[in-house]
Amino acid sequence: MKPNPIVPQPGQESVWDYPRPARLEDTSKRIRIIFNGEILAETQRAKRVVETSHPPVYYIPPEDIKLEYLRETTAQTWCEWKGWCRYYDLSVGEKTASHAAWRYVQPTPPFIAIQEYYGFYAQAMDACLVDDEQVTPQPGDFYGGWITSDIVGPFKGGPGTRGW
Repeated sequence: MKPNPIVPQPGQESVWDYPRPARLEDTSKRIRIIFNGEILAETQRAKRVVETSHPPVYYIPPEDIKLEYLRETTAQTWCEWKGWCRYYDLSVGEKTASHAAWRYVQPTPPFIAIQEYYGFYAQAMDACLVDDEQVTPQPGDFYGGWITSDIVGPFKGGPGTRGW
């Protein structure tokens, strides 16, 4: 059952206006990720993926990430739009987070621009910020979207949304 989309106000985007299949976009918004008090990543050169019913997922270039804190795992998944993905554990000091980040190692042609870029699960971080606004993680434990005040849903990921 399809939900009733929230009507966006001026300056907002509705995830129900995003395309399917997903689309890759450049963004100049300031993206920061903080974990265990450390600024893990900071950039204004991110890319975002938008897809119907999902808040944007931000991908950060490796040059703007402290990669020494990430460890590749054996976990991998396949996305019908983006391709093969590998996951990374994160460890800063005594604090760790399993499968906290991911990267498309074999992206499909439309997503080749994010091949070396990393996405991060907001729920695993101390804070993820878009232009200094702390994001709310997309519901559920699989999708990595970031919800900000300029994005309206409802959003896929919570109970009862699998068929959206």
